[in-house]
Amino acid sequence: MKSNPRIAFVIDALPAIGGGEKVLFTALEIFPTADVFTLIYNQDVFVGTPIANKKVKTSFINTLPFARQYHRLFLPLMPKSIERFDLQKYDLIVSFSYAVAHGVQNFNGARHVSYMYTPMRYAWTDLNLDGTHTRKNLILDELMRAFRNWDKKAASRVHQFATISQTVSKRIADAYHREAPIIYPPVDVERFRPSRQRENFYITISRLVPHKRVDLIVRAFSLLNLPLIVIGVGPELPKLRFMAGPNIQFCGFESDKNIVELLGKARAFVSIAEEDFGIAIVEAQASGCPVITYKGGGALETVISGVTGQFFNEQSSESLIEAIQEFEKQYSCFHVDDLVQNARKYERARFVSEFQSFVESKT
Repeated sequence: MKSNPRIAFVIDALPAIGGGEKVLFTALEIFPTADVFTLIYNQDVFVGTPIANKKVKTSFINTLPFARQYHRLFLPLMPKSIERFDLQKYDLIVSFSYAVAHGVQNFNGARHVSYMYTPMRYAWTDLNLDGTHTRKNLILDELMRAFRNWDKKAASRVHQFATISQTVSKRIADAYHREAPIIYPPVDVERFRPSRQRENFYITISRLVPHKRVDLIVRAFSLLNLPLIVIGVGPELPKLRFMAGPNIQFCGFESDKNIVELLGKARAFVSIAEEDFGIAIVEAQASGCPVITYKGGGALETVISGVTGQFFNEQSSESLIEAIQEFEKQYSCFHVDDLVQNARKYERARFVSEFQSFVESKT
């Protein structure tokens, strides 16, 4: 690798700040001269972040009406759009992919490594755009079949994969027949301030998009009439406000400082999505906040049942309600020190070392 290589970072979209964007921020601290390419960039959201002063290069999709609010609806345009980025001047390409970013064209023989968040879930699992798991219609079936064909060809152009969890590593093996070693995402555990005196409210932090199923959390807490704070923005917000009881508070976007304060005091963190890794789940534990979460995905690797969290088996309000009631019975079993110690497995320094080795590897 050259002493001053020209590096391109490619990420699918930057509509809001979530776990994937936090990974990108840390990667830019390691490789600050890297240029950033993305299909869609909601610039106003990223004021004050590590990419705020960068000239982020976008695709034509970024100019289309509603693309920044509903970017998933533009999926049919994404494969060709990602292939149009001109990366010929770069010595190294690093893609951060949950859909098409790994499909960039590489015409000059530059090494391309992909840190994959997941193969595109709507194509490779039975998950629908609305977050349900029912059969897709014939048009979507055909669209996803065509996408999978493109996706396998795109994956064949990547020199090396790495990924965020054992769950996703298996998906990559199933979809592309490629190995993907695990580099757990960075969690800045030291910035959280756990309190031993917890308050009575529950909290969830999530993009408010269909597949996160925050509607099931809102329904459960409306029925239980327990205080819930919802942090996050997204197209589901109007629907969630309409169905919520008065015990539920929507905070929208919150600063890191406020999130640290709220997680440090909350009774428990609630999640119902099947997370690929789930940075917020680890951040909650770093805050001494027990986790009530669906028994699947990355949570199986980051949450210790009965020690740092409570699992439930079905993505339904009824199953969540049962888990909350059981959690209340077992509340005294959860200890702040155990939660913080478990979160430290995913500290930022470990990611920095492993990710830098992955990017700079010549194998």
